Amino acid sequence: MIIVTGANGQLGRAVVEGLLKRVPAERIGVSVRDPNQAQDLQERGVRVRRGDFDDAESLRRAFEGASQVLIISSGTLGEAGIRHHRTAIEAAKKSGADRVLYTSHMGSSPTSRFAPMIHHAATEQLLGDSGMAFTSLRNGFYAASALMLLGDALRTGELIAPEDGPVAWTAHADLAEATAAILSEPRFEGPTPNLTASEAIDMEGIAAIASEVAGRTIRRIVVSDEEYRDRLISQGLPEARAAMLTGIFQASRQGDFAQVDPALANLIGRPPIHFREVLKESMDRQSS
Repeated sequence: MIIVTGANGQLGRAVVEGLLKRVPAERIGVSVRDPNQAQDLQERGVRVRRGDFDDAESLRRAFEGASQVLIISSGTLGEAGIRHHRTAIEAAKKSGADRVLYTSHMGSSPTSRFAPMIHHAATEQLLGDSGMAFTSLRNGFYAASALMLLGDALRTGELIAPEDGPVAWTAHADLAEATAAILSEPRFEGPTPNLTASEAIDMEGIAAIASEVAGRTIRRIVVSDEEYRDRLISQGLPEARAAMLTGIFQASRQGDFAQVDPALANLIGRPPIHFREVLKESMDRQSS
């Protein structure tokens, strides 16, 4: 049985939908904090059990009978997040799973300027130390994050951010489809190649695409790291989160997210979704 954690989230649910196209529903299980939100999956034949990263016993029950366990990153940073992943890895091992898969990141590094990358690197170390077969999915930077970094630029006409470098913005839908393919036909030992879109785009490029899609000029304005961080804090963000977001630009300047690879396109059998399409879809949703 293939177990997917976090199946009520955007990526986890999309992975399950992809698996349902590839394997019988009775071979799929989900581990979710709130089973009531996954009743539709249960009605389609998927096994639904409660699993909470803060409750090791719940994970062991949710992983019962697993051949593979996909751990969707908990989204919690620091020691608490690493503890979550350690608990899940240990539960998968105790369940007898043959393989653990983890949603890591193309920029995973213990020395990254962007804090989540340190978190991913620590989890990959846990996987390596576990003695289990594992696959670390080196996902491209989510295109949804570029939408967040655009902020209110579509309204103001100004995309204000620090100096940056190109980023391989990658759609959730593509990564979910690739993950379903890897789960249904196991491949890759250890870290995968970078699973990215076909092009890396900097903020200047994002502004140009936004201008094209919106039909009006979006200017790219470069500010210092300090000014950007202060702007975020003045908008109500906690200092720690403002510092973390500033780290995206510091890491991208070093080229941490610029590498593109054909692995994703090969897995899904088509060109990856371009950021332009992600932005168009987002704007259509907002206007409907």
